[in-house]
Order: sequence, then C-alpha cells, then structure tokens
Amino acid sequence: MELIDALNWRYAAKKMNGQTVPAEKVDTILEAIRLSASSVGIQPYKVIVVESHELRGKIHEQACPQPQIVEGSHVLIFASWTAVEADDVDQYMQLIADTRNTDVASLTPFADSIKGALLGRTPEARAEWAARQSYIALGTGLIAAAAEGVDATPMEGFNADALDQLLDLPAKGLHSTSILVLGYRDEEKDYLAKAPKVRRSKEDLFIELA
Repeated sequence: MELIDALNWRYAAKKMNGQTVPAEKVDTILEAIRLSASSVGIQPYKVIVVESHELRGKIHEQACPQPQIVEGSHVLIFASWTAVEADDVDQYMQLIADTRNTDVASLTPFADSIKGALLGRTPEARAEWAARQSYIALGTGLIAAAAEGVDATPMEGFNADALDQLLDLPAKGLHSTSILVLGYRDEEKDYLAKAPKVRRSKEDLFIELA
C-alpha cells in the first residue's frame, strides 16, 4: 500500500473484530516505533506491549472502558519517564559510544549541551518534555500500522493513574501517556468504517512562506 493511500485508508477504528494481528506485522510496527524520531535521540519512554486477553480485560475494567481494548489484538501503552536526570544522559552517551565504536569522552560537549538544556528545567518540565517525546513515537506507530494494513486506534481518554497502578508503572519510573490499540476494523458494526475521511484542505492547513 502506497503511503498516501494508506493514510487515506486509516482512521481510528471504533469497533474491532477480534482478529489477531500477525506477529510479523506487530514486529514491524514495533521496530518503526523503536526507530522513531526523538529530541536529541534519547527516547525518554517505554512502550508496554499487551497481548494477554486477561490483562486487556483488566485494563478495560479498571482504566479504559473503550471496546477496542478487548476487541483488538494488541494494546501498546506509551509510558514516559517521570524523571530525566544526568545519569540518563550519561547512559545515552555510552550507548552512542558503544553503537558507533567511539570514545565516550569525545561526546562530552554533546552531553553537556543536553544537560544544560534539560537539567536547568524543573522536574515537572522535564517530565512534560519526556511525555511529548512519547507522542512522536505514537505518531510513528500510527503511520507504520497503516502501511502494514493494520488498524490502530490512539487513545488519551483513559484513567492514567489507574493504569499506572495496574501495571506498577510508578515503581518503574514511568507514567502512561497514551494507548495505541492494534487490530482490524469491524466494518459491519463500525459506523465510521466506510465514511469519507474528513481533513482540512491543504490551502487551509499550510502556510507557505516564499
């Protein structure tokens, strides 16, 4: 499926048919999320992948009573770091050095730049920055799912505190920011399945400056 065709095809499915998404498609979507853009590349979040019908039932009951949670195939929970500290930057520098086979000391100016930009903010501002980064990954997941012909419904309307407690996220230094349900649309029961896509025109959306 060509990219623009895939994006025209995709929408936030309201009803799903329970069909399982093949493992190779899930893996492709997850790999796209792993490769997603992130400010300075640090990726201050985790993605929790839930396939278990039992656990999805608990999520539905305790935190997100939307039908796609149990009708879909997989639930991806994007959870951002609740704290961003100097040690996190140092670990990222070590990952760069190991990946690119370079001396970590050579990355000191880059590390100092990140620390100067981030650590001068309040802890609350750093946590908010981390949450915003998770949304970039969410968007990448949506596009990847469309390219794979998999429906993906993003959600913010859930009880984040309840979900955090259910998954013990505070103990992991995480806070849930969004959910992405993967599955397949139920064309007979979803009133939006065959509805035309509604988006603003390019003339209305874009401002071109010569």
